[in-house]
Amino acid sequence: MVFGIGTDLIEINRIEKSIKKFGEHFIDKIFTEVEKKYSNSKGSPYQHFAARFAAKEAIAKALATPDNKGFNWHDIEVFNEPNGFPSARLYGKVKNILGDDKELKISISHSDNYATCVAIVYYKR
Repeated sequence: MVFGIGTDLIEINRIEKSIKKFGEHFIDKIFTEVEKKYSNSKGSPYQHFAARFAAKEAIAKALATPDNKGFNWHDIEVFNEPNGFPSARLYGKVKNILGDDKELKISISHSDNYATCVAIVYYKR
């Protein structure tokens, strides 16, 4: 049974503009060390930062509850499994909402201009 679904779409140039305007302050506020290292290792880092931003937003939406008033950006860490599939580690309040009775799956995609993510949280059987 599905607990929640979230999706997010972001223009990559929006993230690029924020990084250029606010620099490391913006990057450090939103992204973990793992996410920064991964994105900066790519030929198009803004594309990968945007994809991780979209994933964090989609996951937050999928885990939204009436008493959930938000989350800390670092409570969601997006990474790639050894097979390349995207996944997320959850910490703090976000991890508590997921609990042991639910699982999270994400799918990330990006083009030259946009990054998107779909997140599904479902109850384990």
